Amino acid sequence: VDVNDNAPELVVSSFSSPLPENTAPGTVVALFSVRDRDSGANGKISCALEDQLFFSLRPAYKNYYELVTVSALDREETAQYILRVTAADAGSPPLTTTQTFTVDISDVNDNAPVFNQTSYTMYVRENNVPTVFVGAVSAADADVGLNAKVTYSLAPVQPAERPSCSCISVNSENGHVFVLRPLDYEQLRQTEVTVSASDAGSPPLRANVSVRLVVVDENDNAPLVLYPAQESSPPSSELVPVSAEAGYLITKVVAVDADSGQNSWLSYHLLRATEPGLFTVGVQSGEVRLRRPVTERDTVKQKLVVLVRDNGKPPLSATAALSALLLKDFSDVRLPHSSPATEDEGDSLTTYLIISLALVSLLFLISTAVFVARKVCRRKELKAGHVLYGADNLQSSLADAAAAGTLPRAYCYEISLTTGSGNSEFKFLKPILPSLPPQHCAIGQGPDDEQDFPCVPVSTEDMAPDNAGTLSAGQFNSV
Repeated sequence: VDVNDNAPELVVSSFSSPLPENTAPGTVVALFSVRDRDSGANGKISCALEDQLFFSLRPAYKNYYELVTVSALDREETAQYILRVTAADAGSPPLTTTQTFTVDISDVNDNAPVFNQTSYTMYVRENNVPTVFVGAVSAADADVGLNAKVTYSLAPVQPAERPSCSCISVNSENGHVFVLRPLDYEQLRQTEVTVSASDAGSPPLRANVSVRLVVVDENDNAPLVLYPAQESSPPSSELVPVSAEAGYLITKVVAVDADSGQNSWLSYHLLRATEPGLFTVGVQSGEVRLRRPVTERDTVKQKLVVLVRDNGKPPLSATAALSALLLKDFSDVRLPHSSPATEDEGDSLTTYLIISLALVSLLFLISTAVFVARKVCRRKELKAGHVLYGADNLQSSLADAAAAGTLPRAYCYEISLTTGSGNSEFKFLKPILPSLPPQHCAIGQGPDDEQDFPCVPVSTEDMAPDNAGTLSAGQFNSV
């Protein structure tokens, strides 16, 4: 008679390990068979798997069983499963055999890198040195191996987005962030870039994070005085009546600072003045007021210099120069400004005189040139003209003049004749003497040589060499 003295036997035919974590449900992990050498109820075997949510046993054929997956696996949750299959017979008492299956889950690149912060904010002082370290980004990947190796880079800017600053660089290995060039707070107060973390899986997975870089202001800008304007020379003067009481508002100095925070807090101080005890300046407001009433001993024109200083470390400052006129009557306001106006009028008058002198000189040169040209043209016309009187006509005219007893007119003529040519020159000169009664002149040595001719008196001055062109006595007689 059989006695239940043999425990069931479990023989594994196939076993797959490790399993990829993306294994589909229903995948066979192991195939095994069971047997019992007893007989009857002692040889009947039943198999059971300990409580499992991801695996189960199912009979295949005859005494074979399959160990299969029933749901998706996740290596990041459970990287290894220990499965215990128990085979028991129906004897009394029953005998059992336990087989343990260790199933490892292999990694699949199903996890993208994850940053340890949702966004980063980093700070850098303006006027920084190049390649200064400002912070680091960090991302982790739940996968293993190459699937978990993370590299960092700046994400490309989309065309629709505003281009980011090119002054930021990220180390691809450790995620350190550097600023490559000096920054100016007055030009760039903050900028934002996107850093991408990518793993080495196939295909690679990536994640992006926003990094905001804030530029911290430094006191590198001195205050700028807006009023009164310092470019005008001389500066404008404020009018103060001599009857003004203490606290009278004269003017207000207005200044700004391009820095921010405490670096832009401005204070105003009276640096120097013609009468220091006469004026006071509001430290915060910049209002210039009278400290005391005006007296007769105070100078009419007062000059003040106001110091404007910021609250930076070290502080920077600027000065504002202004003047005040102490007047009894505001109708005298034109007197201080008469000097610049007179200077402007003097400059304009000088310019007009120079232009006038240049025009007169030019007109004189043109007139001189025209006069010389006309003289030259007339001389050429006279040389090209014909003889006014022929020789015969001249002799007959002289004979007629002798018969009449006087020359036709009391003028002196100079006639130049050339033999064999029709060209001659006739020069009209000044009159010698007015017409006189005819007188007879004796020319010759003897009585036979005496002839009566009308004699024109000629003075010795008219016969002098300097009266060129006049007829001397001998020349006249020869004619």
